[in-house]
Amino acid sequence: MSASGAQAAAFFREITRTRTVWWVRDDDGSPTPVSSSGQPAFPYWSSETRAQHAAQLWRPQFRAVSMPLDHWPGAALPDLAKDDFRVGINWSGQRLTGWDFAVGEVVNRLIRALGAPPYDR
Repeated sequence: MSASGAQAAAFFREITRTRTVWWVRDDDGSPTPVSSSGQPAFPYWSSETRAQHAAQLWRPQFRAVSMPLDHWPGAALPDLAKDDFRVGINWSGQRLTGWDFAVGEVVNRLIRALGAPPYDR
């Protein structure tokens, strides 16, 4: 498995255990870089430590912010889908690279990680 694949697997395993997702932001908002797929992505991390590392690499004024897992699929992901953003998963390394997925795929992977039947929309 690639490093990005291992990071993605760790993301779903960790958020189902801790029931929390993390992202970074400053007073002006969050970074939405263009992903390897060529589309804008909103990156999330599975731990505060991972998100803090990303914040330090991007800009000193960025900070790690959390959201309860129970709110994430209904509060954040629909807006990303509406705006045609992809979801970055546990981007890592000095250049913050990794896998990104369409929102529907993230929802299906989350449902699978939680042990529920697939979401079909």
